[in-house]
Amino acid sequence: MSVEGTGKARILVVDDSKLMRKAAHKMLGDEFDVITAEDGTDAWGQVGRDTGIQVVFTDLNMPNMDGYQLLREIRGAQDAGIQGLPVIVVTGAENDETARMKALDLGATDFITKPFTTSDLVARARAHSTYQRVTRQLQSQVMLDGLTGLANKAGFMERLRQDMAYARRHQQPLCLVRLDVEDFQRFFLHNGRDVAEALVLQVARLLRARIRKEDTAARVGLGSFALSLPGGEEAGIAAMVERLQAEVMANPPLHEGEPVAVVLHAAVLTPLTDASLGPDEAMDACQARLDVARESGVPVVPAPVATRPSVATEPVVPATPAPAAAAPVRELVRVDEVLDHLQAGRVQEVMPKLPAVIGRLLPLLRLLGPNQRKQLIDFLQK
Repeated sequence: MSVEGTGKARILVVDDSKLMRKAAHKMLGDEFDVITAEDGTDAWGQVGRDTGIQVVFTDLNMPNMDGYQLLREIRGAQDAGIQGLPVIVVTGAENDETARMKALDLGATDFITKPFTTSDLVARARAHSTYQRVTRQLQSQVMLDGLTGLANKAGFMERLRQDMAYARRHQQPLCLVRLDVEDFQRFFLHNGRDVAEALVLQVARLLRARIRKEDTAARVGLGSFALSLPGGEEAGIAAMVERLQAEVMANPPLHEGEPVAVVLHAAVLTPLTDASLGPDEAMDACQARLDVARESGVPVVPAPVATRPSVATEPVVPATPAPAAAAPVRELVRVDEVLDHLQAGRVQEVMPKLPAVIGRLLPLLRLLGPNQRKQLIDFLQK
């Protein structure tokens, strides 16, 4: 259930007293969508599941997880929306000034003291729910691309961080896709702003039509896009990307009545469950794959689908390798396999594949500094 669905701000009241939970419903129910939790553990679970919660009222002394720990969990959350939730601490006669200061140090937004009146409770709920609603509206505006309405880079990086944390926590796959219009700046200069923006809007429309509710599409550069796809099937995602590329190239924008050729490069990175990989590193790794695709002209997709023919009429590569003299060089060469062959001393098998390997490594080598390049050259010359 969403906040928009009820038209009311959602308030979470956390108290181990059934009487207090019923009282909160009675006091706030006419104006707010009130949900309750009987302790901090219950509340933390609801906060993680329900993105519609706008304000939390919590008691301090509760079993399982008390109000202090609940505050720690909320303020330490990876999700910025949860981290910024207003938390109003409900204190009683047993809570002295030291307890209030501890709660304040942990990030309490406000306090209300038992016994309280309906007007006291409603006033705080109104003030903090309005602030939270306005804050969310402003955040959503800052996180959107003005032209396409997709997420912008800041919004996408925040979403990717959340998706990666969720995927690791629940051991679920997550795919990152990068898409890049070839030489977009040149395209813009040669064809003008209107034609360039028409192309961007075309790609955005196609992306929006193909993603699910749980997916995120973003414009992360002038002619660059990214997708975060939780739980997606690798083969299905690669096929979707190829269809998107084909559709863009088959329906190019027009400049002065003439079609303008467009090439859309793509790369897929999966499964993004490595705990040492952050959102920035994931984007960089996928960008490196995208650079390889741009250099080689071949889309870089996950290994299970990487050997698919790039042209529908091309025959499927058989599982048993053909004789070296008759077989064409494969479009994608796995660098790890080449290194394994070198280590095993099978140099002759590797030689025909070296140009493809170098082509794949070139974008990564450009990231090296002058000293690192010199060290690499010295090593190779040995």
